[in-house]
Amino acid sequence: MVFQKTLGKKKYPSPHRFSLSKRRGLTFPCTRLKRYLHRSLPSLRISPNAACYLAAVLEYLTSEVLELAGNAARSNKKSRIIPRHVKFAIHNDEELKLLVGGKDVYVRDAGQMCYLHPDLVPNCNKKK
Repeated sequence: MVFQKTLGKKKYPSPHRFSLSKRRGLTFPCTRLKRYLHRSLPSLRISPNAACYLAAVLEYLTSEVLELAGNAARSNKKSRIIPRHVKFAIHNDEELKLLVGGKDVYVRDAGQMCYLHPDLVPNCNKKK
């Protein structure tokens, strides 16, 4: 860090030395995403704003999936999120299911989704 010189006072860090992610209020690293974009598309010029936008979108999607997975873990009376909870979260949310590819989602170590045909489930509401 670069310190400002002051006369007889404490030295405080310069406000201009914060990372791009910290200035934007993001957790995901903007500069790393810019580097990855530049490696995958070397002929294009990539602005820092594009990398920040991508970091914000990825952070939002991650928080959304983790929130739904946490709810699935809580409904299964667990305190730790496992891959199965992530699969439940993606499978039960219509928009996330469309985003990741519909029915053919594969999450490693998550197992199979249970499906019971409605005719096989006993219906207790039927009148005798």
